[in-house]
Amino acid sequence: MIYFITGGERSGKSRYAQELAIKLTAMPIYLATSRKWDKDFEKRVQKHKDDRDERWTNIEEEKYLSKVDLMHHVAVIDCVTLWLTNFYVDTKYNVEESLEQAKEEFEKLARIDCTLIIISNEIGMGVHAETEIGRKFVELQGWMNQHIAKRANKVVLMVSGIPVNIK
Repeated sequence: MIYFITGGERSGKSRYAQELAIKLTAMPIYLATSRKWDKDFEKRVQKHKDDRDERWTNIEEEKYLSKVDLMHHVAVIDCVTLWLTNFYVDTKYNVEESLEQAKEEFEKLARIDCTLIIISNEIGMGVHAETEIGRKFVELQGWMNQHIAKRANKVVLMVSGIPVNIK
């Protein structure tokens, strides 16, 4: 089962995903995809960890999510945007190569017998990015979101803390 939770920044995606995970299992996994780019980001990561209690198993994996043992578990993957950033930076901002690698890894992940709750951002709904790299990333994010949403069993758009069922 794949749940895809998308929306704008601070729209309530993580809270909703975590509440869903706790409803589905007593011992969920939180799979964080971010790199710790700087001290400020490290504080943000620590705050997220502190928000979860002892029921959660916290795992950090930047790119190869399918290597984590998720068999028969419920896992929150947070988030696609940071996960894609890792591919994008590592391919030196090559959209096509990043998309190909991310889709390949996602398909491996989707074949695991588990419940995935995948969080992403809708970054294409706001102001256009000022840089070419930023504009290309918006395209990459949009295409990957479409790919995941097509494969997902349920898609929820978070708007101001309210879940809107899309699929």
